[in-house]
Formats: sequence, C-alpha cells, structure tokens
Amino acid sequence: MKTGYLLDTSVYSQPLRRRPVMTALSRWREAGDERCGISVVSVAEVEFGLHLEGREERHERYRELLVGRLEMIPTDERVWQDFAKRKARQQILGLPVSDLDLLIACCAVCHGLTVATLNARDFSRIEGCAWEDWSE
Repeated sequence: MKTGYLLDTSVYSQPLRRRPVMTALSRWREAGDERCGISVVSVAEVEFGLHLEGREERHERYRELLVGRLEMIPTDERVWQDFAKRKARQQILGLPVSDLDLLIACCAVCHGLTVATLNARDFSRIEGCAWEDWSE
C-alpha cells in the first residue's frame, strides 16, 4: 500500500456495530479496501471484545465481514522504537494517550499512512500523526 489509511479500531469495528456510524462506513467505502489497512492492534481489540461478549454468532459475523478483508500493516521493530520515543514525549508533554492508540499511531507514521478514526481526541494529541475524523 503506497498511500492510504490505517483504520483505527473505532472505524474497523463499525461493520459489527448494531448502530454503525454511517459516515465512517461511507468514508471507508469511498477510500476502498485496497487503500485501507489495519494494525494487529485493532484486530486484537476487536477479538478481545468478541471473546468478552462470548456470542458465537458475533464471531461468525466478524469472520464473514472483516477477517482477511484488509492488508495487515506490520508492527515491527521500527514501530516499537517509535512507540518508545513517542510514549516518553507524550508523558513529558503531559498528554498521555492509551498505549494501544499510540501504537496504532506509530504504525501509521512509520508506514506513511493516515489514521482513520472516530477518536479525534486522542489522535489529535499525538505529534506528527496524520489522522482524519471519519465521524464527520
């Protein structure tokens, strides 16, 4: 993927929601799956929620709608090094964000992608991270 989006969990999980944010689904459709990727972090967050819920029909819906749909963007050594540096910077600035959101941001930055999110509050606080609010 040369240019595109890294879907935050808040966007990636929309097809599974009872009341999805339609603007997010529309923006995803407009961008196209070929220009969107996900981090293993988002996969883990969605699967955690499904395990917590414990309903097989929701797991089946996940497998039908999302598994294998998007390119998995690697969270490699370079991403983890950037994470360590940015986590320290966020704390020095007094603007901590969740580790998982920060890891998604680092993955996007290291791979030249823009984070597509419904969580503008946290991603707007991360220096150097390109992001778009797909709720608008």
